[in-house]
This record gives sequence, structure tokens and C-alpha cells, in this order.
Amino acid sequence: MATQPEKARYLQHLARVRASYDAAMDVAGADTAVVFSGALRYAFRDDHAYPFQVNAHFAWWLPVTDVPDSYVIYRAGETPILVYCLPDDFWHLPPAKPDPYWADAFDVRIVSQPEDARSHMPPQSRAPIFIGEAQTKAQALGLERLNPRAALHYLDNARTAKTDYELDRMREASHIAARAHTAAAEAFAAGDNSEYAIHQAYLSAIDYIDADLPYPSIVGLNEHGAVLHYQARDRKAPEVSRSFLIDAGAQSAGYASDITRTYSAEDGLFADLIAGMDELQQAVCGQVVAGADYRELHVDTHARLAQLLTDSRVGKGSAEALIESGITRAILPHGLGHYLGLQVHDVGGHIADDKGTPTERPDSDPALRLTRPLSDNEVVTIEPGLYIIDSLLDAVRNSEHKDLLDWNAIEALRPFGGIRIEDNVRINGDTPENLTRNAFARL
Repeated sequence: MATQPEKARYLQHLARVRASYDAAMDVAGADTAVVFSGALRYAFRDDHAYPFQVNAHFAWWLPVTDVPDSYVIYRAGETPILVYCLPDDFWHLPPAKPDPYWADAFDVRIVSQPEDARSHMPPQSRAPIFIGEAQTKAQALGLERLNPRAALHYLDNARTAKTDYELDRMREASHIAARAHTAAAEAFAAGDNSEYAIHQAYLSAIDYIDADLPYPSIVGLNEHGAVLHYQARDRKAPEVSRSFLIDAGAQSAGYASDITRTYSAEDGLFADLIAGMDELQQAVCGQVVAGADYRELHVDTHARLAQLLTDSRVGKGSAEALIESGITRAILPHGLGHYLGLQVHDVGGHIADDKGTPTERPDSDPALRLTRPLSDNEVVTIEPGLYIIDSLLDAVRNSEHKDLLDWNAIEALRPFGGIRIEDNVRINGDTPENLTRNAFARL
């Protein structure tokens, strides 16, 4: 972590986690929960492990993301036990010892071998449950009730609203990412950097390696900005760098930021559309208020996009026609955004309550990642886009709706790829807190 949160905030957060587990165990008919940090995964027939990714349920308990083979064992109403694995291994640097800042709230039991954890299970536990991914029965401490659905639904719903401690971590993650985004924008502005070099500038600005990122960064120049999950990072700079799209984040104690920006190297239609998309995106961010239905925000975004297309003369006819014909969904084929927290695409977006009652997904947008009304202290992404994707636009070109687009404008935009602008926004009554814009303003 770049900064350490106030201990009082963390303890208040931990009280919330304990209360949530008390209730989750109650609905699952258990009195004890075992939460696994996760284990290393190894390549097939090799001794090389993939980068470790902590179980988000474990990181909800304590700000530790780099200690495999560890467990929180919590019996309702009692001090949680932390089985903390510090291997006696001269081949690798061991994890840091428990920090009193958070360790004082646990009954810490240090073990050197993962198999020693089972001896720390409380005796006579009633139908204990295991939360996490167990690759073997031994990693599950021999428990039979793995990830019961009733408990997971309750915990997923509980995690949607963030505590003050969590919000502090997410503000810090946004601030870290804003510094890195600024460095990446400067590297693009230099005009002669490859995608790989820009990516390295991003990492260097915040002393990260790739494994520190909450998700693989998208760093696309020119046409590559139209590939939604572009991953190649060309080592060679293009002859001309016309445009740049970067979707990249940072972490603080496991809590993520998820930020996208788009830049143009020249004035003209593409630069004007970036300005228009920024205005559109900020208008939608202003609607992120308690009680707003995210599905309706998504629909409203398409209405705003249709108007932008007609105003810029990329679209012909009425804004309503661009929506009804499906053209806006060919130009913006993904959802407006998602919950954000310990997971980049955080849990709870498709349930209505702690019983896991599913929410309805719009027929026009079945892949929308968040389909419920918003509540205070949830954090969502708002990330509208505008892309020139040949496979989608070719279908329009060959349809009865082809005259609703100016194909000369489409051809002019093709070398620039696409636009996406993404902020992380906290629901705060009727006054949204834009973590991303605030982080850039702090710079």
C-alpha cells in the first residue's frame, strides 16, 4: 500500500465483515467459516508458478494480498483466527510478518507448512463452511461444505456497499493510477513511442510490475483502440501515432481502480468526438445517484450517443432511428460499466438482494454487468465508448439501415480506432463522488 489507512477505519470495516459472516453463516446453518487466501498454481508438468491472486473474500478480512496457503477461521461471535503461512524456504523471499496494524484484531497462528492449518480448526464446529478455491481436499481442510450458495449470495450482496476503509483504499488506487495515466499520456504525446514503451512508462511511474496491476492493461495506438480487450502491445512504434486508448488501473490493499482515457494527436473529427464523449460521460456520471437503476443509465447512454452521432453528422436521420436500428449498439457494443472493489468486475451486479434473487437483464443488452438500482457507498464504473469495429459495421452497411450512417465519416475515423472514457464513481446520495476526476485533480 502506498499509504496506510487509519486503524479505526479498518476496525470499523472488520466489524462489518464479521457481522456479514455472522449472518451468512446463519443462513447456511453453520457456526464457523474458513476463508482461504488461495494457493499457487503451477504450469503443467513444471515447477513454475503463475502470479498469485488472492481470494477476494480473504482480502475483505485483512489488507494482505501476497500470502498463499493462509486462512481466516471465524466462529460466530469470537475473535477470528488467522492461520498465517510463513514457509521455512531458503529458495524464495517469505511474506512479511503480520503487521500489528491489522494483526491485533486476530488470533494469529504462524505455520510453516500449509498442512499444519487443519490443527487450528475450532473443536466441535457445527457444519463449518469453506469459502474460496480449493485445488485439493487438503487445502479445504477436509471440509465438505465448499462455497454454499446461500452464504455466497449473502456475502456478494454485502460487499456491494463499501465501508469508509474500503473507500479510502479505492481513492488511493485511483490516485496511483492517475499518476501512471499522466505518464502514459506524456509518452504518447512524444509521438515516437510504441505501445510497449508507453506501457513501461505507465508501470515505471508508479514502480509497478505487470503482476501488481489489477488487470492486464489495454494500451492501443491507432486502429488498435477499436479492439475492446486489445492485448498485443506492439514493440514497434507505428509510422504515425494518430490516437491512443489506455484502459489501466492500480491497487491499494487489493482494492482496484479501473480508468480509461483516449487521446488524439491531431485536431479534426476524432478529436471533436473525444470531446463530445467526455461531455456525454460526465453527464452520465452526474446521474449516478442513490436509487438510479443502472439499466436505465445504460439505455440513456445510448440515447446520448445517438444524439452525438447526429450532431457530428456521423449519423444521419434521427437519434431515435439510430437506436431502433441497432446502430448505436454496433458502435457501442459493451455495457456501461460494472461494480468495482476487490474485484475489477466486482460481485453482486446481477442479484437483487442477499438471497440471490436474480435481476432482469435487458433483452437488448444481455451482457450488461450491472442490472440493479444503485445504493449509497457502492462504486461503479461509467465507461461509454464509440468504436469503428468492421465486423459490426459491415452488418450495418449490408442492411436496410445503411443510409443512417455517413460512410465517408466512418472511413475517416477507421484509422483512429475508437474512444472509451471511464471513471470510477461512488454513489453518495444525490451528489456522486467521482474518484477518478478527483484523483487527476489532486495531481
